[in-house]
Amino acid sequence: MTPGGLFWWIGAGVLIVLELMSGTFYLLMIALGFVAAALARLAGANADVQFALAAVVALVAVLLLRRSRFGRRKREVAARNPDVNLDIGQTLTVTGWRERRARASYRGAAWDVELAPGEPEDAQVYEISALDGSRLVVVASRRPASGAGSGTTSGTTNGPGAGPATGPATGSADGSAKNPADGPHSPGHSHQAP
Repeated sequence: MTPGGLFWWIGAGVLIVLELMSGTFYLLMIALGFVAAALARLAGANADVQFALAAVVALVAVLLLRRSRFGRRKREVAARNPDVNLDIGQTLTVTGWRERRARASYRGAAWDVELAPGEPEDAQVYEISALDGSRLVVVASRRPASGAGSGTTSGTTNGPGAGPATGPATGSADGSAKNPADGPHSPGHSHQAP
């Protein structure tokens, strides 16, 4: 193999390495054009034919990729994309609605909340589905009610005014938190006389 033939193989190798870093498949399609030109060089084609073959194979491969499911990426609107807005999917409590709008406490601040079309107003616990400027768009939550309104899904917070944590808290049906370390006669547990 002559040194001129290495150009196509080295070029294909470099494109494949760059493709591994980008993850888009387009550089891989161009590398296919380089491989086709390298094979044409081995077959004895002159430089004009090699470049033309590399361009045609790369172009056809890119066009086929664009028509496939791998060439089309669904782009979500940033306002509804949980990869962009980490608040999407979090729950909060809304106690009352006025014309499908409300104010609710979320992450320690009061937020404007808008109910998404077709969602019920009586759910109490809602899940953030989108952000519209500084307004939270919510849907009725399909999750259990623990942790709603605190801006977290863990059920306990240790923010300003919350006091020190004394141990793991467990939720109860009435929404109060009970510490399992407290005995059965502690104020958080009900006691019936025998």
